[in-house]
Amino acid sequence: MREVTVAKNAGFCFGVKRATDRLEEALKNAQDGERIYTLGHLIHNETYNESLRRRGVDAIETDEIEAIARTAADGKRVTVLVRAHGCPKETIALLERLKKENPYFDWIDCTCPYVKKIHKIARECSTDDHFFVLIGAANHPEVVGIMSCFDGEKYVFSSAEEMESSLCQRAEDNLHKKTPVLVAQTTQKLGIWHQTQKIIKKLYTNPIIFDTICSVTEMRQTEAEALAKRCDFMIVVGGRESSNTAKLFEICRNSCANTVWIANASELDRNAASGFDHIGIVAGASTPSDEIEEVYKTMTEMNENFEKMLDESACSTLNTGDVVTGTVTHVSDAELQLDLGTGVTGYIKADQITNDPAFRLTENFKNGDKVEAFVIRVSDVEGVAELSKKRVDADRNWQNIVNACENKEVLEGKVAEAVKGGVVIYCDANRVFVPASQTGVPKDGDLTTLVGKTVSFKVIEVKPGKKAIGSIRVVEREARRAQEAAFWAEIEVGKVYNGTVKSMTSYGAFVDLGGVDGMVHLTELSWKHIKSPAEVVSVGDPITVFVKSFDAEKKRISLGYKTEETNPWNIFKSQYAVGDIASVKIVSMMPFGAFAEIVDGVDGLIHISQIAMQRIAKPADLLEKGQIVDARIIEIDDEKQKVSLSIRSLLEEAAAAAEAMPEDYATEAPAEATEE
Repeated sequence: MREVTVAKNAGFCFGVKRATDRLEEALKNAQDGERIYTLGHLIHNETYNESLRRRGVDAIETDEIEAIARTAADGKRVTVLVRAHGCPKETIALLERLKKENPYFDWIDCTCPYVKKIHKIARECSTDDHFFVLIGAANHPEVVGIMSCFDGEKYVFSSAEEMESSLCQRAEDNLHKKTPVLVAQTTQKLGIWHQTQKIIKKLYTNPIIFDTICSVTEMRQTEAEALAKRCDFMIVVGGRESSNTAKLFEICRNSCANTVWIANASELDRNAASGFDHIGIVAGASTPSDEIEEVYKTMTEMNENFEKMLDESACSTLNTGDVVTGTVTHVSDAELQLDLGTGVTGYIKADQITNDPAFRLTENFKNGDKVEAFVIRVSDVEGVAELSKKRVDADRNWQNIVNACENKEVLEGKVAEAVKGGVVIYCDANRVFVPASQTGVPKDGDLTTLVGKTVSFKVIEVKPGKKAIGSIRVVEREARRAQEAAFWAEIEVGKVYNGTVKSMTSYGAFVDLGGVDGMVHLTELSWKHIKSPAEVVSVGDPITVFVKSFDAEKKRISLGYKTEETNPWNIFKSQYAVGDIASVKIVSMMPFGAFAEIVDGVDGLIHISQIAMQRIAKPADLLEKGQIVDARIIEIDDEKQKVSLSIRSLLEEAAAAAEAMPEDYATEAPAEATEE
């Protein structure tokens, strides 16, 4: 017995159906004397377009619009419908201008939403830093309209090979300095599209690729190929001008040699299918269902309910507020597309899946995944439903929020935005509002500093309507108290802490030890005499301190900073001894002598009698402040930490050496005498 199978996705796609429905609506609501035109053929189907002509709907070209618009008047209104393929932006501008100039002229945009999406991509990428590449038929109305939206360097290629050859030839045209933007005609063959992506990724390191092939087209082509592989005769129904029908014919013929392409049932040769047991029927996106039905009837000679066979699930209804489960058919980082099994395509935008901007749909979903979602809106005209996964997740997880409030549980979430009076956190897809006073940000502080941060918080109140109030401050306060309790339980004299200078006063510096403050007195900051803590530290400086004493009841801690290792006297003693010679710096002078710095923090006295071999009236006769001189250490008083220095000792030593070896000093004297 002959088996005839019609592809589930045969016939009008929702873009074409949307265009034909709008035309029918325009005809239904037309006023007396109103004339309706289509800009070009509304869809690529000769039979359908002929039926429109019989109903008085003529197709016009762009250069006819202005003349026809001038004929519009009271009682003779004119309406022009833009076809599903769309049109160039210049034509849209013309239609808008004519509409503003003449109240009796109007136009209706029937451009397919998929095509409009590519228009938007082209406009937004129109910069000097990009060049635009479209894979499709250059003269196709859809492609002409898309290309008009990109202002810059742009190319149309019909195949991956053509693109590779052309771009390689242009290697020296500074294209390598620009970022390629790659899109495809909505009806492009998947095989060519996948091959194109591989090539452009090979040629450029940073291509921007948008998956613009209509999901219905993808399903139609995949289904056609699978059907052709298991049938021994294939019939492709669709207009000769239809790009997507031509691609279906090519796909089917590659898998089934006995494939024919007909525009309608009248072209079908019944004898051509004789002898075949498994016959498949597919149809392009512009093929009305009655034409497909006629072909089916011709092949089966049966009078079945064709609409039921085309979509067995069409009887099921979809309403706003329903919770549905769909199968993912297409994934991009902007949205998911789902087959809902109702003849309606489901869409879930990225912001209806998660509030995390770093979450990538392409890394977390794949074709075939089952997704449960809430129906936000259903458009029977467009054949689409807007869905929300967040809504389902939020409903399911609301009880977690309620339980967390009752149990005073600490939750974690990312701050999504700063709003009037506070910030918003999303936790398990539920919105939690945190008032400004509960954020931990100082009064009148900048709440936007929290946006994007993952914070710990508690739900302190739940209200009707699934409203939750949270507090970050409560968690921070509890954390501080726990930290303080642990600190005081472990503190002991001598314990070393790495802290941060928090503030300074005239008598010392306060140091944050990790939630608890201690103070370093001025005298503990330096071995030298200082007048202000600022001579040693600054607010925000990391500092290592140790506990000198503490009072847990009064919450007071006395800290030390200077240590024996940093004691200048110990440093001096480790480097010098009596008899050593040191290079010293004159720092001050008195009537009885000069003080010189030996190491930082330790000065020695050069008595006036130890400055020169002869008697001098005052130190300034031979020395000046800041001068570097060599001096011998002649005495160290450990108890009083005083050092005595002598320059005279070195001078006498040098004089004695000269007297002991006069010949070493006499060699130059005769020369001086000779010159005189």
